[in-house]
Amino acid sequence: MPGSRTEFTAAVTAAADLRAREVLAGADALLASDPHHRAVMSAAKALVACAVNPASEHHGSHAAAAAAARLVDFLAGMQADNGLFDGENFASPPDTAFTVNDLCDAYALLDGVDALQPLAEALARIAAAAAEPLRLGGVHTPNHRWELSSVLARLHRHWPDPRLVARVDEWLAEGVDIDADGWYSERSANYALYVSNPSLTAIGTILDRPELLDLVERSLEAVAAAALPDGTVETVHSRRQDQQGTIALAPFLMQFRRFAILRGRGDFAAVAEGIGSIPHPADALAEVLLEPALAGPLPAAEPRRPATTVFAGSGLAVARDGGFAVTVYGGSDYASQGRIRSGLATNPTFLRLFAGGAVLDSVRLSRDFFGLGPFRAESFAAEGNAFTLRERASAAYYGPLPAGRRRADAVYELADEGRFSAAMDFAHRPAEEVALATEVQVVVGEREARLTVQAAPARVRQVLELAFRDGGQLEGVRPVEGGFALDGPEAVYRRGEDRITVEADAAGPFTRGYHPGEDYTHLSGTDAAQGVRLYIPLPATGRCTVRLTAG
Repeated sequence: MPGSRTEFTAAVTAAADLRAREVLAGADALLASDPHHRAVMSAAKALVACAVNPASEHHGSHAAAAAAARLVDFLAGMQADNGLFDGENFASPPDTAFTVNDLCDAYALLDGVDALQPLAEALARIAAAAAEPLRLGGVHTPNHRWELSSVLARLHRHWPDPRLVARVDEWLAEGVDIDADGWYSERSANYALYVSNPSLTAIGTILDRPELLDLVERSLEAVAAAALPDGTVETVHSRRQDQQGTIALAPFLMQFRRFAILRGRGDFAAVAEGIGSIPHPADALAEVLLEPALAGPLPAAEPRRPATTVFAGSGLAVARDGGFAVTVYGGSDYASQGRIRSGLATNPTFLRLFAGGAVLDSVRLSRDFFGLGPFRAESFAAEGNAFTLRERASAAYYGPLPAGRRRADAVYELADEGRFSAAMDFAHRPAEEVALATEVQVVVGEREARLTVQAAPARVRQVLELAFRDGGQLEGVRPVEGGFALDGPEAVYRRGEDRITVEADAAGPFTRGYHPGEDYTHLSGTDAAQGVRLYIPLPATGRCTVRLTAG
């Protein structure tokens, strides 16, 4: 990544110019495609940023100005009479806030550009119509509070109204939902990246609330510590959609630049310098034009040293040493909530290992136990580089109702007993509990991780599933339904020059692979891991130790 102000500005300008060319070439198709209002405003903002940038090939461009005006005119037509925009959510203040935040930045870029004042006036009309519903509007999720507050701060900056600030203060009075480890309550790298961090940064900067910038700095510390060798940020502990996928570190570029410069953080500078691209270049250009200091020189970089970071509040540990990394996770919400739900952390992956290009994306423990699904730890304990995960899962058999609760018409309360619902008045029946206690211990060593599983009662069928990232090959295995099983005491997964060796001290016979549980199967669904899957059934003892070594 270029280091000097001139080099960085030139790199951002070149990338933004390319984005503007894409917008110009695709404007007709975009507007003919029933677009989302956010996409329309984002395209207009890209053209505005380039049109006002003296270094851009689109500076003063009639074509760019005309296309931006056309996009904004289309956006105005999308705005409902109540001032809000519709999308996947109807009349949504939070979704509208995303669009108007971009609108406010575009409006700021047009300040003093006489030739584009009609465009600025068109943006101002949209903002004026949206201001009051945004001030009075509500939210769905925790991060929406900060997105909504940031747009109120931006509106106040351009069109001062103390009522907007008063509403921001109402939201902030609830307290910002970030823990001591630096994760927001949704524990989502995605929403930290695109919502909470930029929103709190805007509020803190515009309304002079430096304590909010302290929180963003704490969030970036967590992101940096959870950055993985493949250029992503760990998401297995997330409570949102990204818990089943990946989030790239690169889009955090401008956030790390900002705080590296603002707070003199050499560790953040190292992160920024390690990112070799400029994601969302038009947004980056807008930031640089509005705050030129963001293009300034970074402090001296402090490279990341080998370390293990424990995020106790999330039940997460990330150990990293160069291209080797291990993630251990034991912070599922499933034990306390008893359901799979958007907004809950329920990913059953409890271990991941990176060995350069060879990646073990997921280790899970599947079992046949009343359809309750795979092991999801309800407790997480860390002692040095040893981590212990425990879960106690249970189901019950129910006896007849007491005489006083019986009904001649057999109409009983429809109730959920934890696994399923039935009209059986479960709460008043005598119950005989059947429990399964499982403990998993993970010890991280030098380029290795050793995991030991113990289950009681041992006769419950359980199987470890190791899902390796596509692109490599397993050796020392035999094919079984859904993947592979060990063909001896050891297997090797190779990808290029990198490898992960798997050694098991004992294994039972393979009968079946991963079972997602009735939460998924009653809908004919699954949360199964993807990739090259290796199964290690637990033996009859209910105990198995697996050693994973990075080559």
